[in-house]
Amino acid sequence: MPQDWIFGLIGGAMIGIAAAAYLLINGRIMGASGIIGTLVDRSAPENGAERLAFLTGLVLIPGAVALATGTAQTHLTGNFALIAVAGLLVGLGTRIANGCTSGHGVCGISRLSLRGIVATVFYIGAGGLTVVVFRHMLGWV
Repeated sequence: MPQDWIFGLIGGAMIGIAAAAYLLINGRIMGASGIIGTLVDRSAPENGAERLAFLTGLVLIPGAVALATGTAQTHLTGNFALIAVAGLLVGLGTRIANGCTSGHGVCGISRLSLRGIVATVFYIGAGGLTVVVFRHMLGWV
């Protein structure tokens, strides 16, 4: 029986705990795009080191767990142009929506924010539609 769901469950719990801790400790919502945005535009220089440490942990911890468990598999395409375009579109979408999946989805829904719920419904729907069009209809991925 595949046990991938266990990793998803553990990862989801870790994200939820991190979001709650970030809110309790800092009094701010844990939105990754907002954290990255303030580092890029330097709008909150007094919290730069804290934000950089958060993003470093966001990348290094899953990498360390994957190396420790030997489960560093991905189903990402090898088409680097497609990955770059997808990354740019995700970045554009987070700017248009004023937030990302962690801000709207995890933190917004848990606070019963209507804006977060609506944004989450739309980006999940857009993601599903994108998979149907690009993978199943066009066969690009």
